Amino acid sequence: MMIGELASATATKVETVRYYEKIGLLPPPARTSANYRSYGNAHLGRLSFIRRARNLGFGLDAVRELLRLADEPDRPCSQIDNIASVKIAEIDSKIADLKRLRKELYELVSACETDTVGSCRVVEALAPRGSHHLSD
Repeated sequence: MMIGELASATATKVETVRYYEKIGLLPPPARTSANYRSYGNAHLGRLSFIRRARNLGFGLDAVRELLRLADEPDRPCSQIDNIASVKIAEIDSKIADLKRLRKELYELVSACETDTVGSCRVVEALAPRGSHHLSD
């Protein structure tokens, strides 16, 4: 298949496919007599793996390591579990941060008892310290 077909089949931009090739996540494809890239099912499977890993939030270094480990099917999966556990911890941290931010914003909105922007708690919280107006 041609690069556009591979890109379409995996919901990936053509430029991204080329980038993954350039950084070694995808092996170089065979070339046609007209020097076009010709991808096979192995490329499709590998790119699908990469896309799914990226959609789950794994960075390129983690994807590279996951691919390396996946290429050794008889190996114990503890290293893959460790990589996934690190990602889970990162997600848990982000969730905690988002909950904290939500609480803070909720408290600001709830504390707002006026109808004018001049005394709005949200604007007050966003303005530079010691200033209640942006033009101060």
